[in-house]
Amino acid sequence: MTLGIPAETKKGESLVAASPKTVGQLVKLGYSVIVQKGAGDKATYSDAEYAEAGAKVADAKAAWGADIVTAVNAPGSAALDKMRKGSVLISMMSAPSSPDYIADLAKRGITGMALDAVPRISRAQSMDVLSTMSNVSGYRAVIEAAENYGGMFTGQMTAAGKTPPANVFVIGAGVAGLSALGTAASLGAEVRAFDVRPEVGEQIESMGATFVQAEAAQQEVSSDGYAKALSEEQEKLTAIMYAEESAKADVVITTALVRGKAVRTISAEMVAGMKPGSVIIDLAAIGGGNCELTVPGERIVTDNGVIIVGYTDLTSRMPKHTSQLFGTNIVNVMKLLTPGKDGQAVLNYEDEVVRGMTVAHAGEVMWPPPPVNVSAAAGAPVAEVPVVDPVEKARLAAEAAAKKAKRRLIGSAVAAVLVVLAIASSPMSFVSYFTVFLLAVVVGYYVISGVSHALHTPLMAQTNAISGIILVGALMQLGSTNIAVLVMSFVAASIASINIFGGFLVSYRMLGMFQKEA
Repeated sequence: MTLGIPAETKKGESLVAASPKTVGQLVKLGYSVIVQKGAGDKATYSDAEYAEAGAKVADAKAAWGADIVTAVNAPGSAALDKMRKGSVLISMMSAPSSPDYIADLAKRGITGMALDAVPRISRAQSMDVLSTMSNVSGYRAVIEAAENYGGMFTGQMTAAGKTPPANVFVIGAGVAGLSALGTAASLGAEVRAFDVRPEVGEQIESMGATFVQAEAAQQEVSSDGYAKALSEEQEKLTAIMYAEESAKADVVITTALVRGKAVRTISAEMVAGMKPGSVIIDLAAIGGGNCELTVPGERIVTDNGVIIVGYTDLTSRMPKHTSQLFGTNIVNVMKLLTPGKDGQAVLNYEDEVVRGMTVAHAGEVMWPPPPVNVSAAAGAPVAEVPVVDPVEKARLAAEAAAKKAKRRLIGSAVAAVLVVLAIASSPMSFVSYFTVFLLAVVVGYYVISGVSHALHTPLMAQTNAISGIILVGALMQLGSTNIAVLVMSFVAASIASINIFGGFLVSYRMLGMFQKEA
């Protein structure tokens, strides 16, 4: 079968549905790939590269006339006129908001498979273009923020003085939000993030950001992977938190987009309370915008000097890598459709992924698809969270902190007395060794606890060196006739060996993530 990759018809689009690398993968699946001449020019992929990968470079008529046509955006009527009846179109289609377009595909006898309708289940993650686009958008959002922000993201200490790091607040910890906060943190900014789903708090903190706690404003996740709508009381509490966080932020990145529609998170009043020169990057501008003042597709500056960026083409501003990732999603779809790797696509509608993507087939509209059975187990009931008065909550928190500090002080005092008594009754040789041991523990604790998450892998290399010293010392003592020394040396050698080999193994895996694929 032939597989066509035409140039995008959307005005200003710089993406292409395949890179030379993914074309090679499609050829290995048995397809005869036809790439329209110049289709990859804006993504810096030349026709010669496509030809070298095994594709045939031809005109638009040949690309659109293939058995299967893959595109980034849903092609218009003029392009559909070039497609054959019975052919398959694979692209993003915004199916929930495009009933007329789907009906037109059915009328033309074209099988439509919407890439942005891939079910949100584990085995379909490699085909999820929404996650791909969101990941790129989150990264690009930070680049746009850095471009518009009048300062540096990381704090600086120079002979001329010091500057504080930028304060970045990210709303939403989905794929785009996590990508944004991870990028901002890597640039040295102080990042805070909030999501209505409490279970993502650990993911936020693992990326080096601070999870903003607002228990009464958090909600469970619905069965389709999106957060459920907040109650009226939860919306009020969330708005208060957004106002507080945005007022002290230098950069606010909003990502709240549910099923293509933006959720209002930043009001005009909140913008008025922000600092002059601060920046809002609205990733939900394509769905209307999370900020009340966002103008989709444009960059505006408010009367109080706040910059609001509502670009809707962030992924297209990074065409080379976005096209590569998008093309990989398509390769994974074609692998699913080509079980025999013989260049023959098989549309098995009993497969929930294939059925979920298919919006039109054989003259019939097949949208919406039947619900996907994610789990047979019933969801756990959600307990109502009582709303606590903020003043009372603060008082209770202060009392709890004071009690905890008192317990810690008493425990430390008792431990110190016991240590002093043990040292006083021990020989001098033991005291000197014990002193070195305590200093190593204290120094090690403060060194490791003060290191950023991003530096844990380099730190592991240093701890491997320290463990090597421990191992050498333990081996030297293994011949001792003192049973206590012998046992302690054996334990030290065993633990140090585990730490060394385990450390090298983890470091090797981490470095493998940054190696170029063959």
